[in-house]
Amino acid sequence: MNAPIDWKKYLIVFFLTAGLFAVAAWLSSYFGSQKISELKSIQDNIALDILSSETQFSLLSDLSCKNITDSVLSGQLGEMGQKLEWGEKNLGNTAEVLYLRKYYSLLEIKDYLLMKNISARCGTKYAFILYFYTNADNCSECQREGLVLSDLRDKYPSLRVYSFDYSTDLSAVKSMLDIYKIKDTVLPAVVLQDEVLTGFHPESEFEEKIKKFFGLEQGTGKSASGTATGIKSGH
Repeated sequence: MNAPIDWKKYLIVFFLTAGLFAVAAWLSSYFGSQKISELKSIQDNIALDILSSETQFSLLSDLSCKNITDSVLSGQLGEMGQKLEWGEKNLGNTAEVLYLRKYYSLLEIKDYLLMKNISARCGTKYAFILYFYTNADNCSECQREGLVLSDLRDKYPSLRVYSFDYSTDLSAVKSMLDIYKIKDTVLPAVVLQDEVLTGFHPESEFEEKIKKFFGLEQGTGKSASGTATGIKSGH
C-alpha cells in the first residue's frame, strides 16, 4: 500500500523555492537600478565638467598654456566607461544603457576635440587614437585589439584612446565612420594620425607608429584617457 503524499511538505518546498527566486530577482533588479543611478549621477557631473572645460579653454590667454595639463574629463570618463561596461554586460541593451552609451560617445568626441585644440595651441605632446569596435560575437579580434590598446595606454601616459561601438545610433559617430570610410566588415578599425588600420594589429606596430608620429616616451606622467567598453573588455 502506497504511503499518502505529504502535500504540506511539497507546498513548503514550493513556496521556499519561489521565495528564493523572488528574492534573487529583487536583488538583481535593485542592484541594477543602483548601478543605473550611479551612471546617471556620473553623467550629470561630466556634463558640468565639460562645460567648465570649454569655458576655461575660452578664457585662457596664450600665456596661460602652462596651466593646461589635461582635460578635466579624463578621470570621470574612465570611471563612467567602466560602469557602462558593467551595464552592458549585466543589464544588456536596456533603454538606460543605450542612452548612456550615446551620451558617453558624445563626451569622448568632445574631449577628443578639446584635447586636440589644447595640444595644437600649447605644444603639448599627446597622441590620439580612435578605435571602432563591435560587441557582436563575430568579432573576436575586437577583444584582442582592445587589450592591445589598453596595454599601450598604460605604457604611454600621453596616449589618449577613444573607443566607439560601431552600432551606436548617433549622428556624430556615424559622421566619423563616414569620414574615415569604416564599414562593419573591417572591424576592428583604428584611426591613428588620419591613417586607418583595419583588422587586428599587434602592439609593436602601434608602438612604432606612435613613436614616429608623436615622439612619445614610455612611463612618464599620468595616464590620460577615458575609455569605453571596447578597451576594457573595453573604453
